[in-house]
Amino acid sequence: MISAGDEDDPFPADDCLFAETFSQDNVYNLIGQELKIRQLFGANLGVAAPVWEAALHLCGYLEEQSVEFKGKRIIELGAGTGVVGIVAARLGAVVTLTDLPLVIPQLGTNVSANMPSSGWPSAPPTILPLSWGEDHMNFPSDWDLVLCADIIYLPETYPLLLETLAHLCKSGAVVYLSSKMRKEHGTPGFYEEYLPSRFNVKLVHRDDKQNNNIYRAALRKDQ
Repeated sequence: MISAGDEDDPFPADDCLFAETFSQDNVYNLIGQELKIRQLFGANLGVAAPVWEAALHLCGYLEEQSVEFKGKRIIELGAGTGVVGIVAARLGAVVTLTDLPLVIPQLGTNVSANMPSSGWPSAPPTILPLSWGEDHMNFPSDWDLVLCADIIYLPETYPLLLETLAHLCKSGAVVYLSSKMRKEHGTPGFYEEYLPSRFNVKLVHRDDKQNNNIYRAALRKDQ
């Protein structure tokens, strides 16, 4: 994930990016929607605080492909600020935003700030904590789309994420994953080894300048 406007690797050995807590509000125009996103920078939120470039890339790709959102059941993993899922909800999807418990207040702030003046077309986004590989079985498997923006950067979480994705996709959900391809964090290995072990995976977009890839994946029939 490069933060929108930042460069290179934002991940230190610990996850405490910011010693003091402060907020920053930004406006993004994505898929015809104007979003006001508050980013709560603080030691506890770490990498969940910013809007990462990979999320903007994913929104751009979904717009280019004219992906239909209306009435679709969508879950976003590692939602962070919620930017991708909130756009989908504003376009008529029934969205569930998930992340670790510490991130839930930030998601709630941004959902509240981005309710359309005429109300949510389908339903307000549901916000729930989800720890990969631990409580994924509490979630259903009947999604249409699973959205992931720059969540592939901690190798120890890769088996847990794979297990979570496999559960969520049992009924045929399509996964879109947007990632900055950091070799130092083993990101290519997730897409070359972990994900193909259970999913059919296709690289659908590559941005050389930002070193950002977008993949589409679906659970293999033998899983």
